[in-house]
Amino acid sequence: MLLAAAALLISPGRGYSQTQGMERRQNRRENRDDARGTRQQARHDARDAKQECKDAGGNRIDCRHQKREIKQDARGKARDMKYGTTGEADK
Repeated sequence: MLLAAAALLISPGRGYSQTQGMERRQNRRENRDDARGTRQQARHDARDAKQECKDAGGNRIDCRHQKREIKQDARGKARDMKYGTTGEADK
C-alpha cells in the first residue's frame, strides 16, 4: 500500500501538461468567439437603430444605410479581433 502511494506521488501529472500548440489553438478559438459575439451584438444594435430611425419618421433608405454602416463597422472590429490589427492577414 505504501509502495502504491509513493508511485502516485512520483509520477508526473498528466492533466496539467499543455503544449504551445494547444495554447495557440485555444487563443484562436477565443478570438473567433469574441469576433462572433461582436458581429452578433452589432446585428441586434443595427436592427434597433433601424427601427428607431423608422419610428422617428426617417427615410427608409437612410435608415437602411444607417443599419448597413453599423454592421460594416462591427465586421471591421470583428476582423481586427480575429486576425489582429497588423493587417498581415490581408496580404
